[in-house]
Formats: sequence, C-alpha cells, structure tokens
Amino acid sequence: MIADHILVRYGELTLKGSNRKSFVNQLKVNAQRALSNLDGFKLKANRDRMYIELSDEADTSAIIQRLTQVFGVKSVSPVFKIDKTLEAANRQAVALANAYQPNQTFKINVKRSDKGFPMETFELQRKIGAAVLENTEDLTVDVHEPDHNIHVEVRHDAIYVYDEIVDGPGGLPVGTGGKALLMLSGGIDSPVAGIEIMRRGVTVEAIHFHSPPFTSEKAKEKVIELTRIMSKRVGTIKLHIVPFTEIQKQINKVIHPRYTMTSTRRMMMRIADKLVHQIEADAIVNGENLGQVASQTLKSMYAINHVTSTPVLRPLLTLDKEDIVKKARAIGTFDISIEPYEDCCTIFTPKNPVTEPKFAKVEQYESVYDFDEMIERATANIETLNINESYQSETNSLTEELADDLF
Repeated sequence: MIADHILVRYGELTLKGSNRKSFVNQLKVNAQRALSNLDGFKLKANRDRMYIELSDEADTSAIIQRLTQVFGVKSVSPVFKIDKTLEAANRQAVALANAYQPNQTFKINVKRSDKGFPMETFELQRKIGAAVLENTEDLTVDVHEPDHNIHVEVRHDAIYVYDEIVDGPGGLPVGTGGKALLMLSGGIDSPVAGIEIMRRGVTVEAIHFHSPPFTSEKAKEKVIELTRIMSKRVGTIKLHIVPFTEIQKQINKVIHPRYTMTSTRRMMMRIADKLVHQIEADAIVNGENLGQVASQTLKSMYAINHVTSTPVLRPLLTLDKEDIVKKARAIGTFDISIEPYEDCCTIFTPKNPVTEPKFAKVEQYESVYDFDEMIERATANIETLNINESYQSETNSLTEELADDLF
C-alpha cells in the first residue's frame, strides 16, 4: 500500500515555549531544502507536526530518506489520511493488517487529540482491533510485544493511520543555534564533531590547515570530500583552507622539539580566532577527545586555548574512541577519514611530544620569533570553497588510486 501523506514529528522542538514558532519555521525551511530536487509533494508545518501530502508520482522512499537526515526531525511515518469515522478507520486498519504474515501479532494504538470525537480512546481500540480480527486470517492481538503496531491518530482535521515509524536524527534545526567554526583535520574525529554540533542547531563553517608540499593535494581533497558528506545533511558548507607551510616550517626551526605540537596548535587557534571574527561566528569547534593524544590533555588544552577568548566547543570530549568510530561509520565519513593522506599535524608530530606543557615555557619558546606577520599573511591568503552535495571532488577516485599504489 502506498501512503498519501508523510507525518514528521518534531521531538525536542515541542519543549520550546514562545520561540517554538521560529524553530518550526526553520525546520520547514531545512526540510524544503532537503527535498528541493524531488517532485510530487506539498509540505505544511503547524505547531505540533509537519505533514507532507504526496501525489501519485512522489517517491515516498526518497522523501523519507531525505527527511530522516534533517536535524530537528525526531521520526517520520508514511500515513493514510482518512475521514473521521469509525468505518474509515476500520477499513484502513484492516487494509494494513492484510499485508502481514500469517500467525503474526498486532496491537492497536489510538491517540485522540480531538477530544470532541464521540468515541473514547479505549472504545476505539477495541472496535478497530475487533474489525482487524474479523477481517483477517491467523492474526492475534499482543499488547506487550506485537509484531506490528497500528497507530490511529484522531486529530481535528482527519484521522491518520500508519504502522511504520522511521527514526530521524533528533536535535534542533540547523540555523537556530548560532554559527561556529569547525577545525576540520581529515581524521576520524573532527567530522563527527561537526555533525554533533550541527545536530544542536548550529550552522558550521570549516577551517583546514594545508602545508604543501609536506601535505599532498590528496590530503586537501580528502577534507573537501568530508565536507561534502557533511553538507548532505545541511546544505552548502564553507570550507576555508589555510596555507600553513611557512608557519609550520618556522615552528620547527625555533621551537623546542617536544613543544612543536603545542605551538602548532596555538598558531592554528590564533588563525581560527581571526577567522571566527571575520565570519561573525560565536565559537570554535574541534574533535578533541580528552587524553586521546598528547595535545588533548587538560594541560595541553589550557596552553593552547590561552591564545583565544573565543569559546572552544568539544562535542566528543568524553566519548570512547569506539563510540566515535561508530558515529563516523553511521554518517559515512569513516572510510574517507582513514585514507592514508596525512594532514599537517601528523606529518610533523615529534617523537616525544610533551603531554603536560608548561604555559610559561610555551610562551618563552614562541617569544624568540614574531609570528604575527606570518599569521596575518596566512589569514589573508585563505582559500574559501563552497561545498555542497554535488560538489565535484577528485576524492571519489582516491580508493582506486590507493589500490593502484598497493599493487
């Protein structure tokens, strides 16, 4: 059976008070963007739900797949909108149940939002359940763990019947939580951090530090592809690519070897801080995970953060690595992240980086050279790309080229 509507549930948006309308409006805009190249539907959003009316040519599966990628959507159901009569509800419930396998179980769930409807909730459940039993074969009722739940919602405009609920990502609509700058390396963690912060309604632009010839064009293309994958959920993302070679070479000339990683991160943070103000963002986001590497201890974070007063958000701070990997696989970035094209942090990692850097020592080492001019030059020469789902990236051929290298 082909549903004639899709029901979209808001989830966390229902907790909003006077701001609820603006959250719903933003979710509607985001849903329309996600469905922009599909046909055969009309979208209507009200305070409690979003309904999508489907025509005969609508691709229901494609619409549901797109909607379940939109942050702020709790769940989605293909539904049947019917007349507000018991007879219509019975017919639709029976039609759904006739598609079930013999000897399976079902349960009728009734939600009566329209309190003026003449039948009480439990009476509706009994009558609809009885109609299903009378008009199907080999089905039984199980109110605890049924194979199928038939949902009947009696609302003011109509009755909606459905038996499928597809989970969405939840969270808040992107565009309701301000803007942040994501420090995107090319590893496993930072794309996951970007998705997690966008799930809280934050609009993201990304910054990547590129050090040719020490980092290859393939490393750059890898980050472009990661941005493209993230953009599938939110639309166009700006990617700012910083020329970092000059700064990184100077760090390795003048900074004590054990402190080069700390100083490198501080220079990155200084540039990110400048860009945050240029793009009028409210925070910096990174994929740091407490204790995972030398630069992610509390003392390292303190020394690195000291160069900026901008809030630094770390959505992955306390997660286990296994959990981060699971999230990366789920969002589709893992296979790209593990491709062996190193970023500028990994290629210059010292053998024994300091894990508890002394803030006074970091400043002492950096004081022997004035990095300000280099930072200004790097900031002025940032390359900005507008990445969306259809952006053409050479990274699509990375896997094949890697295979050629191996054989």
